[in-house]
This record gives sequence, C-alpha cells and structure tokens, in this order.
Amino acid sequence: MHIAILSGNPKLYSTRRLVEACEERGHTARVINHVKCDILIEKKNPCVVYDGELIEGLDAVIPRIGASVTFYGTAVVRQFEMMKVFTTTESQALVRSRDKLRSLQILSRAGIGLPKTMFTNYSKDVASVVDQVGVPCIIKLLEGTQGLGVVLVESKKAAIAVVEAFNSLKARVIVQEFIQESKGVDIRAFVVDGRVVGAMKRTGKEGEFRSNLHRGGTAELIELSSEEEVVALKAAKALGLHVAGVDMLQSARGPLVLEVNSSPGLEGIESATGHNIAGEIVRFIERHA
Repeated sequence: MHIAILSGNPKLYSTRRLVEACEERGHTARVINHVKCDILIEKKNPCVVYDGELIEGLDAVIPRIGASVTFYGTAVVRQFEMMKVFTTTESQALVRSRDKLRSLQILSRAGIGLPKTMFTNYSKDVASVVDQVGVPCIIKLLEGTQGLGVVLVESKKAAIAVVEAFNSLKARVIVQEFIQESKGVDIRAFVVDGRVVGAMKRTGKEGEFRSNLHRGGTAELIELSSEEEVVALKAAKALGLHVAGVDMLQSARGPLVLEVNSSPGLEGIESATGHNIAGEIVRFIERHA
C-alpha cells in the first residue's frame, strides 16, 4: 500500500517510526507537510496539491496534526476523506478532541468519570466559579498543549486573580478540580482500533504537578486495571478516535479522564513499554484500508 504520514517535521520520532513501520511491513511511506498542501475544490473532483503536483494513488494517511494548525490540518484530512483515502483519524473526531470543552461534554454524556470542571464566558463573578470547584484547583487554557497554559493554584484568592488575568486577555479557560491523591502522577493508555496496545505511568519531576514528558516528567510501564482499560476504550470510542492517547488520573472514586489526545506521541510510550506501537497503527491500516 501507499501510505502518507501528514506531519510538519519528518525528523520527529513519531514521524520517523511510522515511516519505518510502514516500510518494515512492505508498504511505501511518504511524509507530507499538511500545512503546505493546497486544496482544490470542484464538482465531484476533490484534489490535494503538494509541491505543485496532484497527490494520487494513496491508500491511507496517518494524520499527525499539531494543535496550532488544527483548522487547516483538519481541512486537509477532510479532503483526503472526500478522495476516498482511508485515514487513521477522521477529521470530525480530530475536531472534537481538539476542543477541550466539547470533548469534556461528550465524555460526560458518555458517563465517563471526569474531574469536576467549570467553564464560563468571562464571568464577572469569578469567586462563585472557583467556589463550585473548590481549592486547590487547576486552571487551564482551552488551547493549551503539552502542559503549557496549566496553572495549579492553592488558594481562592490566587485562583480568582489568575482567572481574572486570563479574562482580561480574552483567553478562555476552564477551572478544574485538583485530584490530590494522584500526587502528580497520571496514566496514558494508547488505544488503537478498539484495543489498548500500551500503557504508561507518567510522574512529574520533583515539585512539579504536571506529569507531561515535555515538562521533564518520567514514564514507566504500567498494567491497567480492568476498570481503567474499559474507561480508556470508552473514552476513545465516545470521541470517534481509532488512534488515541487517553490520559487518566487514579482517584478515590476511580479513573478520571483528563484528556483524549488525537495525535499522541510515540516516543514516550514505545520507550516505556518496549512495544512497537507504530507497527500497531500500520496493522490497523492493513485491516481497514
């Protein structure tokens, strides 16, 4: 098969591993920078132009769309869908997962455990917003990624000040319950085609409540409980994602989903588990493309 990895950087670990996995299984792989694609729209003839040439003959694409280019990246994925090219992440699922508020609403409707979360349209009564969640609490930018735009505040006074500061900048935030017993540790379950193919426990560096590997956290192999596995699969399914990284906290009331990532990195999970996750994604394509 002819498979394209939609990525802005061919040198990234995840991109390189996907190319390797395709070639190891006898497929041809090509890296296409989605932000440099042009979309040609005409009656019953959708096309994508790259480097001045029409892209033809593709069997599948693996989107690796960065959060900062979600709008255009999603449009490119949608165009390939119109061309009847199989995609490991559908455009609509990508849009759902990137909207933090929308994704939390979908997960809530599906009956999935979540930290208590408040969202407001630049409310003047910030104190009541904070009171609904309690302190300490987490304040997150809706558009934040990799732990950026996430603040832990210990007091009501500090929480009010942070939310008011974001409001003054017209930056949309959510205020979220802090799960004390998680102690700066979370779990990422990597889901491919309705199956958990790997899981790791991520621990924040000393003095850091964020466990993101980009923030200096460490990762190790973990065996999920049956409840955690069910929650991870249910969360990915609710958002329509066939490839997903489901981030969860272990709490006194069971696993709570923080976020479902539609372009999860491969380096941390492959290093922690020793599993060929890239190969699992290629095998998913073989079953369905």
